[in-house]
Amino acid sequence: MNDSAPIPGGDNVLVEFEDGIAWVYLNRPEKRNAMSVDLARDMNRVLDELELDDRCGVIVLSGKGKAFSAGMDLQGFFRNTDAVSDVERHRAYRETRAWQWRTLMHYAKPTIAMVHGYCFGGAFTPLICCDLAVTADDATYGLSEINWGIIPGGVVSKAIATVMGDREAMYYVMTGEKFDGVRAKELGLVNESVPADRLVERTRELAKVLLEKNPTVLRQARMAYKYSRYLDWEQAAEYLTAKGDQTTFVDTEKGRDKGMKQFLDEKTYKPGLGHYHRDAEAEQ
Repeated sequence: MNDSAPIPGGDNVLVEFEDGIAWVYLNRPEKRNAMSVDLARDMNRVLDELELDDRCGVIVLSGKGKAFSAGMDLQGFFRNTDAVSDVERHRAYRETRAWQWRTLMHYAKPTIAMVHGYCFGGAFTPLICCDLAVTADDATYGLSEINWGIIPGGVVSKAIATVMGDREAMYYVMTGEKFDGVRAKELGLVNESVPADRLVERTRELAKVLLEKNPTVLRQARMAYKYSRYLDWEQAAEYLTAKGDQTTFVDTEKGRDKGMKQFLDEKTYKPGLGHYHRDAEAEQ
């Protein structure tokens, strides 16, 4: 796909390309990017298109304006789905679940959540289902559903249970207390917490590191980790052996062969001190 191709997006989602990075923004700043049914539909289209778009090597998910996302839109999701048929309501649920976790969790390309401002309730799901996450120190997080007389909706409880300890998760579910980006790092919700004026720069640095990797091996490594979490040790051993063989077979870049040749024969690559030279053959 060439640079003149249309840019994916919609009324509720904005995409910007930058040297292999697709910056994907929830684009409802007047609602602090609260997530509606229409936003879910736009996100599904955008993610589908970017998966096959050569301009996108890494996705950074964030929000326009002053928030990552204030969670689910009480009017644009809950009230609107209460007023429709049961079939329409379940379709809205399916469309929301599709992008927030089914697609993000198993996406073909690496994903990074970049959090600033507010991250509440339902926003925890896409945050956690991105591969990596960077937050501003002064971002504000909260599982405030208990204060509304409801429980954390969707699969938020499942999502936080995959990255947070039980005591910490239960504390915030039961109290509804807010916390900042520094605490989010301590809880395991994000990889890094940085000053707000460093957020974009640090996220860009991380995305560039991922862009340097062999994309096939990176995808296989991500999926191998995610699926092996659900297996016992014996099953994981068999699965990961097969996954390694599959990776070697499907990798058109032949990274394993290049790495071995550069390490054993050419002595130009030392594991732990950098990555093998992906374009070595092209330079010869």
